[in-house]
Amino acid sequence: MKKKIAIIGAGIAGLTLANLIKKNSDYDFMLYEKQESLSLDEGYGIQLSTNSIKILNTIGFDKIDNNKIFHPIGVDFYNIQNKKICELDLTQFNTIENKHTTLQRSTLIEFLKDNVYTQHLRFGKKIKEVSELKGKVLIKFDDNTNDLVDIVVGADGIFSNTRSFFEKKKNEPKFKKAIALRTILKTKSELKIDEQRISIMMGKNCHIVIYPLNQNKELNLVCIIRDNKYDPDNIKSLVSRVVAQNSDLEKIFEGELKSWPLYFTTKIHPSTNSKVFYIGDAFNGFLPTLAQGAGQSIESAYELFNLIKEDKEDIQKAYYQERLRRAKIVRRRSNFNFFVFHFSSTIMQVIRNFFMKFLIKKKSFIGSYLGTVYKR
Repeated sequence: MKKKIAIIGAGIAGLTLANLIKKNSDYDFMLYEKQESLSLDEGYGIQLSTNSIKILNTIGFDKIDNNKIFHPIGVDFYNIQNKKICELDLTQFNTIENKHTTLQRSTLIEFLKDNVYTQHLRFGKKIKEVSELKGKVLIKFDDNTNDLVDIVVGADGIFSNTRSFFEKKKNEPKFKKAIALRTILKTKSELKIDEQRISIMMGKNCHIVIYPLNQNKELNLVCIIRDNKYDPDNIKSLVSRVVAQNSDLEKIFEGELKSWPLYFTTKIHPSTNSKVFYIGDAFNGFLPTLAQGAGQSIESAYELFNLIKEDKEDIQKAYYQERLRRAKIVRRRSNFNFFVFHFSSTIMQVIRNFFMKFLIKKKSFIGSYLGTVYKR
């Protein structure tokens, strides 16, 4: 009899795993989403480096409409006054098939849901109770339906509800005391940036990232600002802190702004149940300062899928060890970037800029710092 897998959460991690199972195995599976539909509105942008593109291409991402994606060739670093510091060549990590890619999150979600949407996806499903029955996991949902499965995969984000049913030890995310603002620009306004590249502007207790989303010259803007608490009614005050450092930035914040508080996972705990696994942010939530959130969701789904497909012994231990190793690498670099991008001291900014100009030219340093993340 085929083994059955229940995937909880239809975000990037859950949908990637569902696609891998459907295209490359004969396992039965069902994808459960607590919302009543998938959000396919305009959405914010994401970056996918070669580590995740290589995986996505195994499920047909290389056939996606090229008008909906972009391949930036580099990253330009600026101070908050829009003065260029240095640049990074991203093509050194690319291959002919796998290139650093930017796009809207909704574009990726739409691609991933196409092959699992009808037959394998159920909406409005929130777990009410779990128990073990004859060596399997019985999941009861609050709409009085249930499913008996061999494996449960929690892919329901950093505030994973699935964890609360299977783990006694809580894994509460921590507020980073920083707020993210996002908008989509139709023009670069007065900024002196290259619209074909990723631009990072570093200021006092803040930084801005701007990059192309597609071939229509739309630009995704994310601004991370340090603040001790999240107040959605206080966004204008946050913006004013950034604009005070460069008045030319005022126009880029004129559109509709979305905001959210930044959380991260403090400790990474393994699952205590051999039949339950966590992928994506449910395993570990990263800061966005290495642009690896989506990529690590895809990677974790791929790692788990391969272990399940190969039916190896002690899958739980093998998965946790490999995912922990990768997560630690990405987390250290994400945290370090967050620290370096936000220096409030002018002296520290000058020192940072000097070392960036020097280190970014060192292939050994770039290969160690980014190559271990971008290539696998």
